[in-house]
Amino acid sequence: MGTTAREEMSRFWEKNSKSNRPLSPHVTIYKWSLPMAMSITHRGTGIALSLGVSMFGLAALLLPEQFPHYLAQVRALSLGPSLVYSAKFFLVFPFSYHTWNGIRHLV
Repeated sequence: MGTTAREEMSRFWEKNSKSNRPLSPHVTIYKWSLPMAMSITHRGTGIALSLGVSMFGLAALLLPEQFPHYLAQVRALSLGPSLVYSAKFFLVFPFSYHTWNGIRHLV
């Protein structure tokens, strides 16, 4: 006659407590590698892109003025070139990285 599920679980937990092993692998046991970092960055840029597009669409629906009005307000701030180029980089990086990494994955 077979064992019951309760007996199997009891035997499983006794075996694991005697062996003193962790229940599941933890992030700290893995050695970081380039493919792992690229995969995490790809997921992060995908999340950033979807949130950015969603927020831009929501802003376009809810804000009372048209886009040129808000663009003029940003230009009126007279931000320095280093801040402007940094902002441009942070807007373009997720798109370009996610696109090229996706193409690399498809190839």
